[in-house]
Amino acid sequence: MKAVVIGSGIAGIGVAIRLQCMGFQTEVYEANPYTGGKLSEIVQDGYRFDAGPSLFTLPEMVTELFQLAGENPDEHFPYIRLETITNYFFEDGTFLKAYAEPQRYAAELAEKLGADVQKVMRFLEGSREKYELTADIFLKSTLHRLSAFTRPSALRKVVKAIAQIGKLDLFRTMNEANKALLQHPKLVQLFNRYATYNGSNPYETPATLNVIPHLEHGIGAFFPKGGMHEISQSLVRLAQRKGVQFYTESPVSQIITRQKNGKKLAKGIVVKGQEIRADVVVCNMDVTNAYRKLLPQEKAPYKILNQPKSSSALIFYWGISRSFPQLDLHNIFFSTDYREEFAHIFDKKTISNDPTIYVNITSKYKPDDAPQGCENWFVMINVPNNSGQDWDALIAKARRDIIAKLSRMLQTDIASLIATEAILDPRSIESRTSSAMGALYGNSSNNRYAAFLRHANFSNKISHLYFCGGSVHPGGGIPLSLCSAKIVSDLVAEDFDMQR
Repeated sequence: MKAVVIGSGIAGIGVAIRLQCMGFQTEVYEANPYTGGKLSEIVQDGYRFDAGPSLFTLPEMVTELFQLAGENPDEHFPYIRLETITNYFFEDGTFLKAYAEPQRYAAELAEKLGADVQKVMRFLEGSREKYELTADIFLKSTLHRLSAFTRPSALRKVVKAIAQIGKLDLFRTMNEANKALLQHPKLVQLFNRYATYNGSNPYETPATLNVIPHLEHGIGAFFPKGGMHEISQSLVRLAQRKGVQFYTESPVSQIITRQKNGKKLAKGIVVKGQEIRADVVVCNMDVTNAYRKLLPQEKAPYKILNQPKSSSALIFYWGISRSFPQLDLHNIFFSTDYREEFAHIFDKKTISNDPTIYVNITSKYKPDDAPQGCENWFVMINVPNNSGQDWDALIAKARRDIIAKLSRMLQTDIASLIATEAILDPRSIESRTSSAMGALYGNSSNNRYAAFLRHANFSNKISHLYFCGGSVHPGGGIPLSLCSAKIVSDLVAEDFDMQR
């Protein structure tokens, strides 16, 4: 049997490996001249930058693909665990190190902010409980088939989650929950930041998303020794070793369907005018654009597709001609008015004069990413998705504001140190990754029902058509996208009566 995958984002690569291991002859078709989707790289003037995601959690979602294929992940994908996850900087000079170890982190917060250690530990314990209640049900299984909940093991987990539903904190916003427990404004801001991990607003998104800190402080944050780009490329090489065929510069223009015994089936794709037949079609393209461009004849699920989209990003890739010992791999320079910053992004659809700035520097752990004595800065701010703004003007102003803020907080003229520059904005994110409106995570999670309003990992109208990636269940980011790949392979196994 044959399977085709549309798009070589991390989920597309992951599902290709899984289907190939299940016995399908699998082919991946990618519109870009490179594989990896958002997990690509930029090499310029002696500097290398990871172009997209920069935080690596749940490495087992990657390593289990090597194990599934019968290989030792340590031989093909080495990575290290971070002792310090993030350095935080505030305008008043407060500096915090987010140590991975919870007790050490709580002690740092107590020393620098006067935080109550027990409250911090209670918060992190609550994050762990949320993760353990939701991971198997919401992250690793479909929500859209009864069979997923009727198996005895799954049913026990559902009953347990329902019995402890209060711990999920569905009816308060993240900010309300954090303010009630943590109280200190800087501490609240620090933990509100996790809403940005899926492009949402902490003043609107449910406190259930306080599950995210457990990924870092309970399970750990990591760094691939080859950089983030190596995540996608190591898996591409694995897929190729197993026999998966990749075709780049091969945009798909249509998903082929036909009627059989009163049912509509996906039977292949059209690439450059050529029909490619298949028994299984998996779409890793943003689901909104998939319906608009590849299935225009089909009735789209408008209620789901018209949900508000997540935020996007504006990224400056700067080669910096000196080193900064006070910076680490992950660095955050906070805004002074967080609520106003998010109001600009989600309500005013523009960029605040004082954005929170994220600076990622992989040369701290991979020195050959920059010339000796220099650093490769990935400088990102959260911005609205693309809805017709004057991006050229917004980018120019944001660049001035970012340089002024970093120069002020680092007490150094940053502009004079920029040796090379590249830019990624919502327009280029939209065009390069086919993400609707340049949204990084598909639909936003700015209401308590958002987890249930993502598109399923399969079509309920077209048999043998499946969806994976950040725009569908369970959500965006590397771990969740790889979860979607596993969910799809489980659905295919069920539909084709195969052993998993």
